[in-house]
Amino acid sequence: MHRDGVLLAAVTAARLVTALVDAQAARGTASLVLTGGRTGAAVLEQVRDSPARDAVDWSRVDLYWGDERFLPAGHPDRNETQSRAALLDHVPVDPERVHAVEPSDGRFGDDPDAAAAAYAEVLTARGSVPAFDVLLLGVGEEGHVASLFPESPAVHEHDRTVVAVRDCPKPPPTRVSLTLPAIRHAREVWLMTTGEAKADAVAAALVAANEVDIPAAGATGLSRTLWLLDTAAANKLPPA
Repeated sequence: MHRDGVLLAAVTAARLVTALVDAQAARGTASLVLTGGRTGAAVLEQVRDSPARDAVDWSRVDLYWGDERFLPAGHPDRNETQSRAALLDHVPVDPERVHAVEPSDGRFGDDPDAAAAAYAEVLTARGSVPAFDVLLLGVGEEGHVASLFPESPAVHEHDRTVVAVRDCPKPPPTRVSLTLPAIRHAREVWLMTTGEAKADAVAAALVAANEVDIPAAGATGLSRTLWLLDTAAANKLPPA
């Protein structure tokens, strides 16, 4: 638990640099799944500005996104656009290792199902979904993660790893998202959120709510599930 969102972003960035360095020491490469939103961007900005950022060999990091707003390339609301501005344009990433979701003006035009199917193929290019080293997620006020909203068809998905999501309760309405089965391929899942408006969802997720009702409850890592909260988001948790 951290005092506020600024401190949370700084601490998470430090953890992330360490996790990527450790993964590269163990396996030669590292894989990271990025998230959008204010906290996701703030963490990447903190990494960008950290003196320790160059401890990571960015040319050996595979980068993915947990979800994407299905908008034209370069649109300011795309998670890819925000991630590039916050960090990726400032470090020597290998373009071949940056795995973005096709935009709505890309190869498949305005067809989110085709974009989702193509991204699923990206994930399985080496035979199976990667065991991502770190998968970052924000948590919404109603407990959504990626673009998996409560009671939505996407949160019921058990077979596909990537789906098109329509009629999202938050704009834009059309998105592409990893599913819970894909998220659970990550070695570590880090759920980050701030503010009192998230407190009910955080408390519900951490007392084993049904993942259909609170999708964050189903976002777990193979070896570790880490919740990174500010004081306000944690204020409805039971005493330790």
